[in-house]
Amino acid sequence: MAHSLGKYADFEGLRERAVALRREGYSLRQIRDELKIFNNDILNQLVKGEPPPEWTKRPNAKDELRERARELRLQGWTYDQIEAELGCSRSSVSLWVRDLPKPEPRYTPEEHRELMQAGLARLRNAQDEERKRVKQSAAQEIGELADRDLFMAGIALYWAEGQKSKPYQRREVVNFVNSDPAVIQVFLAWLDLLGVAHERLGFRVMIHESADVVGAEQYWADLVDIDVSALQRTTLKKHNPKTVRKNIGDSYRGCLVVRVRQGAEPYCRIEGWWNALAAGAAMRLR
Repeated sequence: MAHSLGKYADFEGLRERAVALRREGYSLRQIRDELKIFNNDILNQLVKGEPPPEWTKRPNAKDELRERARELRLQGWTYDQIEAELGCSRSSVSLWVRDLPKPEPRYTPEEHRELMQAGLARLRNAQDEERKRVKQSAAQEIGELADRDLFMAGIALYWAEGQKSKPYQRREVVNFVNSDPAVIQVFLAWLDLLGVAHERLGFRVMIHESADVVGAEQYWADLVDIDVSALQRTTLKKHNPKTVRKNIGDSYRGCLVVRVRQGAEPYCRIEGWWNALAAGAAMRLR
């Protein structure tokens, strides 16, 4: 039978029994069942001031995190380390440990810089390895180079890098300039595929006058398998003292100009091939 505070005369006696049960470790549910009091307001008044037994308290994850954060702080951990370890916010860490003394720095400024540099070196090495992996994987996708592959690549390469005739200045010549030795070799392989005899080719070096001209001439002559004396006169670019050159060092060898003698007819064919290739690409976009 449920009790009503207004109707139940022996409230103090009932409270004594409820407090005794509470101190014995009873939960509110157990006291309710024992005393047959099913009114929550009356039940709470009967045990008012008596703390609940520990076994009835629900564990608070925040309390555990707080205690762990304080332990780590006392061990000398930084806010960043605690935040990463516990997966909680910076504001929570600050609130939990702000009364604790700040730990002494674990490293001197010099040691800290060395650690940062070592970490950056590891990161760069990992990035370099990933780039290497991607490049190797991409190279395997190419497979063996067929004649048509080289034919199509050469057309696009020439139209991107070679000299082209303009409506306002008709110059139907095959003239190709590049500083990348691999690009030069691809272009020469393409000319060979087209049946252009090596004897029809002329070579000339273009380079800054302040660079190693002699070394560059020898490098390009060796690359295209001719004697240095067979090179046409080198074009020297005047040095501008107001300009800060970045293409310096042993790796700078200027550019090589490759010219096909009697190139009017080959040029017209190249332009026709390119027009067809461009038209085909445009059709695919429709």
